[in-house]
Amino acid sequence: MPGRPSRRSLLTACTAASLTGMVSGCTRSTSGSSQGTRGATRITFWSALRGSQEVVDEFNRTHDRVQVDFQQIPTGGQGGYAKLSNAARAGNAPDVATIEYPQVPGFAIDGVARDITSLVSDRLRAKLLPQALRLTTFENKLFTVPLDVEPMVMHYRTDLFDRFGLEVPRTWDEFTEVARTVRRTSRDRRLALFPTDGATQFAAYAWQAGAQWFDIGGGAWNVSMADAPTRKVAAYWQRLIDDDLVHVNAADSRRSDAQISQGLVLVRLSGAWEAGAQMNARPGQEGQWAIAPLPQWDTARPAVGTHGGSTFAVTKDSKHPEAAMEFIEWQVSHPDSLRARLSSGTSSQYPAAPGLVAVGRKAFDRSYYGGQDIYDLFEQEAAKIRDRWTWGPRMSATQKVMQDNFARAGAGQTSLIGAVRAAQDGTMPDLEALGLATTEHSD
Repeated sequence: MPGRPSRRSLLTACTAASLTGMVSGCTRSTSGSSQGTRGATRITFWSALRGSQEVVDEFNRTHDRVQVDFQQIPTGGQGGYAKLSNAARAGNAPDVATIEYPQVPGFAIDGVARDITSLVSDRLRAKLLPQALRLTTFENKLFTVPLDVEPMVMHYRTDLFDRFGLEVPRTWDEFTEVARTVRRTSRDRRLALFPTDGATQFAAYAWQAGAQWFDIGGGAWNVSMADAPTRKVAAYWQRLIDDDLVHVNAADSRRSDAQISQGLVLVRLSGAWEAGAQMNARPGQEGQWAIAPLPQWDTARPAVGTHGGSTFAVTKDSKHPEAAMEFIEWQVSHPDSLRARLSSGTSSQYPAAPGLVAVGRKAFDRSYYGGQDIYDLFEQEAAKIRDRWTWGPRMSATQKVMQDNFARAGAGQTSLIGAVRAAQDGTMPDLEALGLATTEHSD
């Protein structure tokens, strides 16, 4: 049922016109020209992304007016976001920072990511997938620039599919039947893993099914995490768990690594980026994997959500926002940038700029995937990304509550839909503490 709006609709720290309370006007808009050596403007860049050093080296080699000082930081969940937040509170955040899609609203609300609407040229907008841009735009204000967009796909062991005579499932019903076959024919193997630390993966399943956990409308953040599509997805995976058709454990764990290395899972459901991660982590499995579209609920109206993907923010502390934007635009749209990132051998990102797909296709070593043109597949799947998805203002906290309860669900102490409801219950106080107007629907 609808909940009552919270008492305050706007943040009080600054004039708030965007994101129903996001602060974009309280950052200084300096375009100072303090120069580095030999007249170059020096900017700082923090990122946890693979291949970033190679990208920065190539930019610095080919540019004279702007030079970049790079610092590799931990991934967001391993302390990178805390480091960025602490630096912003101290007034010394880098000029450019990498922020994953789910965290963009939070960093915009906190004023760390500045409103860059006026800095992003029409030329750059035209180069980027609209689906990606919409994930970083709130109430017509753009806060970060997408680097990649990662449609959810199915990575599968071709050798094991052949051994057990399995067909690649096209629908979720077929997925269940294949899972039953694997369970019958092998005591230890399962078709897939339900990751207890996979809140963003579960979000991608719900996104595909038509869920809309958050939206901004009527002057409020509207929250409905247990909507009908999400209930359908939760019930589906609950049946797989109850029937012992999937492994249930954390994906980021030694156990999961052993399951993949030993062939105890035949399918990994993840973003396109996982192709490069798999190559890097398990070179000995070359020729044993292929990638297929995510199973569908309705093959007549195919859709997917995304899992993973990064964006670039110009922070509130940047004294050189124009120079920062020059570097960002080059990173997300220039062929040399993608070539440099792929040269690290650890990345398979699907670029948010479709014009770079041909570059990625040519630069990516296909041998690991038996010669498959995975970029052709990613291009097809990216076109299926369903619109009307908005990440919430405090997704890191929301994800933690959900994942804590997914672990309990794996132990039979709650249900998956119970975990989702707990995540919504845990989210609302955070939003209200921010002073955001909210409505809540507990379906």
